[in-house]
Amino acid sequence: MTSLDKPTSDTDRTTRTDQQGADAKAVTEAALFEAFGGVRGMVETVLPGLLFVTIFTINKDLHLSAIAALVVSLVLVAVRLIRRDTVKHAFSGVFGVAFGVVFAMMTGNAKDFYLPGMLYTLGLALAYLITTLAGVPLIGLMLGPVFKENLSWRTRNPGRKKAYAKASYAWGLILLAKCAILFPLYWWADTTQLGWVLVALKIPPFLLAVYLTWVFLAKAPPPIDVFAEMEAEEQVEKDRKATAAAAVRNQEF
Repeated sequence: MTSLDKPTSDTDRTTRTDQQGADAKAVTEAALFEAFGGVRGMVETVLPGLLFVTIFTINKDLHLSAIAALVVSLVLVAVRLIRRDTVKHAFSGVFGVAFGVVFAMMTGNAKDFYLPGMLYTLGLALAYLITTLAGVPLIGLMLGPVFKENLSWRTRNPGRKKAYAKASYAWGLILLAKCAILFPLYWWADTTQLGWVLVALKIPPFLLAVYLTWVFLAKAPPPIDVFAEMEAEEQVEKDRKATAAAAVRNQEF
């Protein structure tokens, strides 16, 4: 070994480590993008509420504003169906808008269009915090299948469980902070003020939570691919049976 061999080996090892780290971050980023809907999912989340508050600000017509918001939600779902894309994010938007429309129509108060979504946000914040305190962080339950690790992180990957706990706490606290702003406005502000603040708070808290989740998971140990493990076990079992069958045939001859 020459004097140049060792530095070269160290350099190669560092390069491989850096590449593995970059690959892990890229996989994490792609998984989060898929799980939370990406840019299109954010547009589908914001557009109905934006349309509602815009129309209501202009003409104060609750019925027109509500119907327009519901129609645009249905159009977004139809576009996804036509393109054969995943519709879970668009459908969740339709249900949220539909609940808001029904609630506002029943009470006659335009602010109630936003109340179901605000209550959902509060419930989701509590779910993130409570599940984490119970040792089963909600983010892990959501992202485990995306990373093909299912619940293996609970018992076999403590570093990853810790990252999921941190991410779930981040989501819960961020959503609670959002609720702390919106609920007082629901009582004290008018419909247009509440609507514009709610639209403004749709994306930034979400992006912050996603970014923190990415940071925590990018630094965590890689996921255990339980699907690959099951496939490997099935292959071993097939090979064992094939070997046993071959042995029986050899004995017969």
